[in-house]
Amino acid sequence: MNTEKFNHFLNEISKEPLQVIDSNISLEDYFPIVISSKNKELLKFDISSSKAWEKHINLFLEKNKAKIGFGGYLEKRNIYDRSDYFKNQSENNKRNIHLGIDLWCKENTKVLAVLDGEIHSFKNNKNYGDYGPTIILKHQIKKEVFYTLYGHLSLKSIENIKIGDTVLQGNTIGYLGDSSVNGEYAPHLHFQIIRDLEDNFGDYPGVSSKENIAFYKNNCPNPNLLLKILN
Repeated sequence: MNTEKFNHFLNEISKEPLQVIDSNISLEDYFPIVISSKNKELLKFDISSSKAWEKHINLFLEKNKAKIGFGGYLEKRNIYDRSDYFKNQSENNKRNIHLGIDLWCKENTKVLAVLDGEIHSFKNNKNYGDYGPTIILKHQIKKEVFYTLYGHLSLKSIENIKIGDTVLQGNTIGYLGDSSVNGEYAPHLHFQIIRDLEDNFGDYPGVSSKENIAFYKNNCPNPNLLLKILN
């Protein structure tokens, strides 16, 4: 199935928004947030500090009377420069284009399976600036197999699960971690759709370089096709 048809397939799975964060939080409590290099507010604090990030996010949510800040698909970000895991001298090779949607909210917020599926893999990705505890679910709808990735979880989210466990849409599969385990970020969920995992296990690139973005854009469709946070 080509990219256009697959995106249409994803969009048609549900006419209604599919929730990936605590279903008690209404979509009316979501507010878009920009974390690209275009956001000059990011120049006003130390982006290498998780505490400064948390303060910035909390003030943003309070100002906008929101419980969740969301966004970031294909957003070009300079925040990854704080980590040698992503940083690269060449602009074309620098991994700074975000491939998922981030949902910024309080630690320990419930994370939900967006669709029926099974646990494909899980792992604690411990690099500074990485996902921390991560779960990947495998889904099959009709003949189409694809995956969803849930990053920046708490440690307990991956303690009592095993590969092959069945999950149902809306099941709680984990909780958001704090900065001590989630790669040194303010608490948030990184949610990503992946067509081909390329033999990865409990991990998959969440940011791309400019050089490779054409491939990753095709392999990692816009998560909003399922979440429908924005019309």
